[in-house]
Amino acid sequence: MNDEIYVLDACALIAFFNDEPGAEKMETLLERAALHEVTIVMSVVNLYEVYYDSLRSGGQSTASALLSDVDELSVEIVRQCSDELLEQAAFFKVNEKVSLADSFALGLAKLKNGNLVSTDHHELDSIDQKGLVEFYWLR
Repeated sequence: MNDEIYVLDACALIAFFNDEPGAEKMETLLERAALHEVTIVMSVVNLYEVYYDSLRSGGQSTASALLSDVDELSVEIVRQCSDELLEQAAFFKVNEKVSLADSFALGLAKLKNGNLVSTDHHELDSIDQKGLVEFYWLR
């Protein structure tokens, strides 16, 4: 396993797929992961958010294609929720008043000692300022 671990929240992958500001930084991370220079992980809860966003905006075929595209990326999807992940996610949900999905991204970043990749300053800046998790901001 690589020393550098990056945990994606939903907005990081949405920015990449929608070619939003920050997409180029996400692309670079994905290229580095494909070369096994870094490890990228994402909770299935956050993947659900990406899928939901695609389904809502583009319909079933677009959302299904997106899942296929994600399968082609060098991103490990964490599909099981260990007790440790449950505890970490609940900590952030209770103490930082974040969304359920954000609590899983934060919990996974804490558990993996990784950098949370995000664009969501509105929700996460206060956590960054407290130093509870390391962040890698796409923009």
